Amino acid sequence: MTKRFDCSDLEQRAEGLREAAAAVRRGELVVLPTDTVYGIGADAFTPAAVTALLDAKGRGRDMPPPVLVGTVRAANALVEDLGPYGQDLIDAFWPGPLTIVCKANRALSWDLGDTKGTVALRMPLHPVALDLLKETGPMAVSSANRSGMAAAATAAEAEEQLGDSVAVYLDGGKTTDNTPSSILDLTTAVPRLLRRGAIPVEKLRGIIGYVATDG
Repeated sequence: MTKRFDCSDLEQRAEGLREAAAAVRRGELVVLPTDTVYGIGADAFTPAAVTALLDAKGRGRDMPPPVLVGTVRAANALVEDLGPYGQDLIDAFWPGPLTIVCKANRALSWDLGDTKGTVALRMPLHPVALDLLKETGPMAVSSANRSGMAAAATAAEAEEQLGDSVAVYLDGGKTTDNTPSSILDLTTAVPRLLRRGAIPVEKLRGIIGYVATDG
């Protein structure tokens, strides 16, 4: 049965975080607010849960979800290395709307889809999301909408699209900025911007110098 919690109420927030963490551990899906749009999340290390996430969105394995982390230490454990630029970018923009694509740690037993050995990582700047991630560990999280439809700026919009495929909805109010995160690929010699987003490319260049863009 789907449960909803108003995170502006301290008691509901605490109960909601407990229920959401328990749902994630059971391999169920949760909706959570982030600093960009609402996300639908699952335990990154439960392949059936990641499959359920992709099914709920109407997506295939060719579009693997990013992974959200609550700490930089958690991010470091998921990658082979951050390369020459990763730590500087993390210091400058995390928590915040920057997703970095790195080579995944080959020792990890997980299945996010057709990742080609990479993982897209982000630490969101949202207290509810960070509190949940510190309880659950890394979560596979994608925007809380059906594929091809508008991203959800409220928990109600997410529920309208995803319904009872989600066990717990954490309502953190309307998101203030619906611009998606900027995605930067660090697996090539020159960092490449894969998606323009909340962090202008000029700011990225201000930290690491050259960034390749597709026009």
